[in-house]
Amino acid sequence: MSSTDKGFPLIVQHDEVRNALPHLDVRGALTRMFLALANDNAVQPPQTLTVFPHGAGDFITYLGAVADAKVFGAKLSPYIVTESKPVITAWTALMSMETGQPLMWCDAGLLTIERTAGATALAVDRLATAGARRLAIIGTGAAGQAHLRHLAPLRQWESVSVFSPGLAQDETKRAQLAALDQRVRIATRLEDCVRDADVVALCTSSGTPVLEQGMLTQPALITSISTNVANAHEIPPSWIPEMDVYCDYRKTTPASAGEMKLAAQQHDWSAQSVRGDLAELVAGTAAQPSYRRHAFFRSIGLGLEDVAIAYELFRHAAAQRGHTAA
Repeated sequence: MSSTDKGFPLIVQHDEVRNALPHLDVRGALTRMFLALANDNAVQPPQTLTVFPHGAGDFITYLGAVADAKVFGAKLSPYIVTESKPVITAWTALMSMETGQPLMWCDAGLLTIERTAGATALAVDRLATAGARRLAIIGTGAAGQAHLRHLAPLRQWESVSVFSPGLAQDETKRAQLAALDQRVRIATRLEDCVRDADVVALCTSSGTPVLEQGMLTQPALITSISTNVANAHEIPPSWIPEMDVYCDYRKTTPASAGEMKLAAQQHDWSAQSVRGDLAELVAGTAAQPSYRRHAFFRSIGLGLEDVAIAYELFRHAAAQRGHTAA
């Protein structure tokens, strides 16, 4: 198929993305991409922040190129200041490495949530002990619910505890969570949610620590995602030197993740201490956690993840419209 064929680039709006999500192999797409990265068949440049003039906002550019799939692209995620609530969107441009022509322009809002949860799932699958039985999820918005969907099949969880402020009074959200997995139990306190947990997934938009030292009763795997707040961190930076630390990509994450930056500045931690990233974990070359202390996985979101899931969407959307994607 040539990207110069009539009908390209595809324009894929929010509703079409939402309908496509159940048909996308998110973990498979991310696994193939990280293997490509491990084998030098993919390139991940640092993300860039461009500030709009006169304090009007900014936008982050997430870039990546995957030789195996013969595609490259960029996700543009603006933060636009208004008199009330800021406007935050995300769109991905996917292009052909063979023709240099555009293949697809898609709304990336839902895709960002899915690739973030999918990346966490890859880490949990490779870092959690085989006998992990107790899962705790902090945050029950779209990101938290996506994490629940992606993490639920990974182990034979005996308990799945979830917590977010106000959840006990939100009957609609409690019903949504229960519909996702029958093992879900609502915790009324954060401390109760994480007690005795083997895996704790932090899925909040907090810029300051959610989990404190001393809350966990045994060594556990803690995962954390990013938010737009400057130097955002869901755990105390002082905790980092006491953990086995992993991330999505060691060449870029330590310079962007808030708790890692602050740990380096204030607590004598070095990015050289990172034990492995997702490319190394998928390739089987990263050292496993000792579990004599906590393990920590931090993702900031990669352009390559956006390109990989956009390509998965492109293949599905092209087939739906009667084209044959490579």
